Amino acid sequence: MPETHETLLYLVRHGATPANEQRPYVLQGRGIDTSLSDTGRQQAAAVAGFLADRPLDAVISSPMKRARETANAIAQPHQITASVLDNISECDVGRWEGRDWDSIMQDDAEAYSRFIDDPGIHGYPDGESYQDVLDRVGTPIDNLLAAHRGQTVALVAHNIVNRVYLARLMGWPISRAREIRQDNTGINVIRGRDDEITLMSFNVRFHLDDAGL
Repeated sequence: MPETHETLLYLVRHGATPANEQRPYVLQGRGIDTSLSDTGRQQAAAVAGFLADRPLDAVISSPMKRARETANAIAQPHQITASVLDNISECDVGRWEGRDWDSIMQDDAEAYSRFIDDPGIHGYPDGESYQDVLDRVGTPIDNLLAAHRGQTVALVAHNIVNRVYLARLMGWPISRAREIRQDNTGINVIRGRDDEITLMSFNVRFHLDDAGL
């Protein structure tokens, strides 16, 4: 259990969707709001089982279906109702929504090159940059930690949302956030204590390995 003046936060990426599993996979931002795939539901069950024996006071998610379904699975063993934090929906990937990287490189080479060089500044065309996402999600997640002092909370969000927030905690420039791996239902353990927020564990996936996922 966390001490009375601290918050323990499990920051989880949602389970897999058909877009995640497609090969080549396609970009899935805010514009594709699909349910979990069969594998994603298995991953959600695995992370729910992993967290079932750990105290949880609240489960919160992005408003997107894939996050809400994962959050509901986590909440069920604790007999609590998952709630929604609107501001942490996935990045707006603009005109690259639903496209794979090979076709983007061929058809939008200049924008692709700028994005790869620095996604913090040069974002998805007609969408958000990584800095835009951090500006949108950073304060709501910080506020969540502050509001749940003495509690343990699971927050289910998204690949880019998690990457940019973790980059900030790690002291990395936002341009390097793409290097941060976030497996579907990988768990990041974060501690909020007074005014200090610390990343304790990164992309924990024991539950996936145990389930053969």
